[in-house]
Amino acid sequence: MRRILFCCLALLVADLKIAPATAQGYPQGPGGIPPITGSGGRTPQQSEIPSAPAEVKPEKAAAKAYAAGTKTMVKAHELEDAIAKATDPDKKAKAMSKLEDAYGKALDQFTEVLRNKNDMYDAWNQIGYVHLRFGAFRESVDDYNHALALKPDLQEAIQHRGEAYLGIDHLDEAKAAYMDLFFHARPMADQLMVGMQAWLQSHRSAANGMSATAIESFDKWVQEREGIAKTTASTN
Repeated sequence: MRRILFCCLALLVADLKIAPATAQGYPQGPGGIPPITGSGGRTPQQSEIPSAPAEVKPEKAAAKAYAAGTKTMVKAHELEDAIAKATDPDKKAKAMSKLEDAYGKALDQFTEVLRNKNDMYDAWNQIGYVHLRFGAFRESVDDYNHALALKPDLQEAIQHRGEAYLGIDHLDEAKAAYMDLFFHARPMADQLMVGMQAWLQSHRSAANGMSATAIESFDKWVQEREGIAKTTASTN
């Protein structure tokens, strides 16, 4: 009888020792066994998950790319000046190769600007200039259209778009650009006129699909505008 009573008491004590482990709400693993936890109550799996990297804001990324592109363009303009002054053919050829690389790099950098912030007219303006120098005139016109849609009074874009129009033989648009500049940015109008004279010179020797009538008509217009420019310059 005592043996039976002792066994019952032992079982009762065992039940009392087990109860707190399940009553406190600990998480249960397979078979009711609590999982092993590390510091702070996190499971090993949780502590091994890396935190996500902080996302770079588009404005910050655009500003960084624009600064890099501007620096590259400064180098490109220095190379342009060196090419204009170079007399040694080999040195000029090397400078031309470096200039092409610089323009390509700048194009990538300003494209990155627009990838993050496509309403930066300065970036559109710079890309338009690079395309103009690469001879991609239609792309240049499109770039300057974007820039001028954002900033209609950007005279530099009007001038260079006028040059791009000459590159694709859009003479009426080039003339409109000249007239705009003539009244608002006279020095830029004079620069565009130099481009118009170069267009005439090249098309007199090779029409490149332009009719003789169109070339003659444009020549007459250029001569008239040159005369007006000289007259107004002498009275100012």
